[in-house]
Amino acid sequence: MPGGWWPVEDVLTHLAGRWRVERTVRDLAGGGEGHFRGTTLFSPLDGGGLLHQESGTFTWQGVSRPAERTLRFLPGRAPGTADVRFADGRPFHDLDLTEGRHTAGHPCSADLYRGEFTVRDADHWRTVWRVGGPAKDLLLTTDYTRVG
Repeated sequence: MPGGWWPVEDVLTHLAGRWRVERTVRDLAGGGEGHFRGTTLFSPLDGGGLLHQESGTFTWQGVSRPAERTLRFLPGRAPGTADVRFADGRPFHDLDLTEGRHTAGHPCSADLYRGEFTVRDADHWRTVWRVGGPAKDLLLTTDYTRVG
């Protein structure tokens, strides 16, 4: 376990199934904080890859509302990796957890998303996204725990 991370031979095989999701969202400029609680289901896509369907409740400054998002995790360029795309097919980021840790970037207009992905063990992994730019100054930390 280099650096305390748990290497994953094949990210798509590892992620398949249902995960409990807990996310904190901190607005570093304004000081606001919110949280998301829900589940993510990684289910097989026709032709290979996984459909990522997240749903739950997002609470921001005491106001809760339903929230959901869909991503596509497709086979990556190298064995065991993934090419993560938005639901409409636009590229999001690559994902390689063969060493148990990965960093990725995604430009969004003038803002830049920088993500770090770490795997603690077979049933726990985390993403930390730092979003910076003229429109956003956020820190999003998401913990995933395998269900069942």
